[in-house]
Amino acid sequence: MKPPIFDPNRRQVLAGFGASLGASLGASAAGLIAGGAGPSVTAQLALQARAATLALRPGQPPTPVWELAAVSHLRDVRLKRFDNCQVVFRNDLPVPLAPVWYGLSAPTPADPLRGRAPAAPDTTETSTISITNAGTLLADFRLFEDGQKQPARPLPIIAAETSRVAVDRDEVLLLEEWRLRPDGTALPPGQDPKDTTPLYTINGQTSFELSAMGNQRLRLRFINGSQRTVLAIKLESHEVRVMALDGQPAEPFPARNGALVLAPGGRADAFVDTATSAAFMLHDGKEARQVGSLKISGQLERRVPLFEPQPLPSNDLPDKLDLKGALRFDVALGGADAGWARPASFSTASAPVFRAKAGRTVVLALKNPAHVTTVFHLHGHPFRLLDKLDDGWKPYWLDTLAIEPGQTQRIAFAATSPGRWLLESVVTDWASPRLVRWYAVE
Repeated sequence: MKPPIFDPNRRQVLAGFGASLGASLGASAAGLIAGGAGPSVTAQLALQARAATLALRPGQPPTPVWELAAVSHLRDVRLKRFDNCQVVFRNDLPVPLAPVWYGLSAPTPADPLRGRAPAAPDTTETSTISITNAGTLLADFRLFEDGQKQPARPLPIIAAETSRVAVDRDEVLLLEEWRLRPDGTALPPGQDPKDTTPLYTINGQTSFELSAMGNQRLRLRFINGSQRTVLAIKLESHEVRVMALDGQPAEPFPARNGALVLAPGGRADAFVDTATSAAFMLHDGKEARQVGSLKISGQLERRVPLFEPQPLPSNDLPDKLDLKGALRFDVALGGADAGWARPASFSTASAPVFRAKAGRTVVLALKNPAHVTTVFHLHGHPFRLLDKLDDGWKPYWLDTLAIEPGQTQRIAFAATSPGRWLLESVVTDWASPRLVRWYAVE
C-alpha cells in the first residue's frame, strides 16, 4: 500500500509551504586583501562558471551542462555566520554571468541587477559578501536564463552556526530537474519542452545513495535546485523533523507523512534519526519515483539515548511584527502589464513595486492571476507567511513561496536592510520566462 503522501492530486502536492582557478585568481584575492578595501576579510571563496557534464543516462555519453563551481572545495562550501567573505568569480562561459545569492539577508554589492553588471566572458571579478545569518544558502545563475545555451547547476552554500549543533552528520541533498531531448542533450529552461523527458537527480546522480549507521542523527539540507517544478521529497520509514526553512531556524515540527514540499529554490533543514535502509521518493505533482536511498550499515552505540531536538540557534530575526502599523501593498505576479520584466531588460530606472522606510513592517498581498502555480522569491529579507485571517503567522520564515492559480497569499517582513532589492516571479511551466521587479528600503 502506498503512503498517503504519494497518492495526491497535483493541487495537494503544490499546496505545501512553500583545484584552483590559477595564479590570476590567487593574485586578485591576495591583492584586494592586502589593499585593505572594505570590511576585514575572514574567508575566501573562488567561484567559477564553467562547462561540465553529468552522467544522466546509464551507458550513454555524458550530458553537457553549465555549472557554478567552488574551486578547491572537494565537497560542500562551508562558511560561518558573521564571515566577511572575499568572492573571486571567474566566468569561463560564453555569455555574461554572475552568481546571485539566495538566503543572504543583508545588503551586498554582489547582486548584479542592482547596478552591477555581470562579468563578461573570460573575465574575473572580486566582491565581498557578509554572512549575517547561519543556514542553507544557494548561489545560482537563474537570473541569466535568456542567454544560457545549457541548463545551469546551482551551488549550495552552508553558513555554519557559531555554536555546535548536536548532530552526527550534516549532508546536503540538492534536488534537480532536467528535460532531456531524444539525443540526450538537456534543454535550458524558458524553452518549449516538447519531445523532452523529465529526469530528476540528487547531487547530480540519478540513483543517489547515502550511507550511514543506524541510530545516527543526520542533518539533511534538502534544496530544490530545480528551475520550474515544486517537488515533494520523502524518506520512507523515518520521521523527518523540520528544523529550518529557507535558511532560517523554525520551531521544530514533523513533516507531514515524512515529506517536504519545496518550491524551486526552497530549502529545508531536517533532522532524521536513522533506523533502517529506506528509499528517497520524489513527487513532481504528477507521479512518484525513487531517486535515491538511505543505506544503513552497522549500529552506532550511544551512552545516552538521542534526545528531542532543540531549536537551532537564532539568527536574531524579530520575535514580533507590527501588523497593525504595517505598510500594505498589493502585488500581482507576472506579466509586462503588471510591471514585470525579463532580467535581461531589467533596469532600476523602472518604477519600484514599493518603497519603505527602514524599520517598517511591510505586508504584501501576492496574487497569482495565472492558470498554473507561480513561484515568488523575495530578495534581501526573509518573510512570515500570514494566516488567512491576517491575525498571525506560521512558525517559520521563508524567502520563496509557491502560490496556486487564482490564489492570494499575504506575507510580512521587517524592512531592516536598506537598498534596492529584487522580486522574482516564475510560472511553474518549463517554457515560461523568469521575471523580476524591485523594491526599495530607504
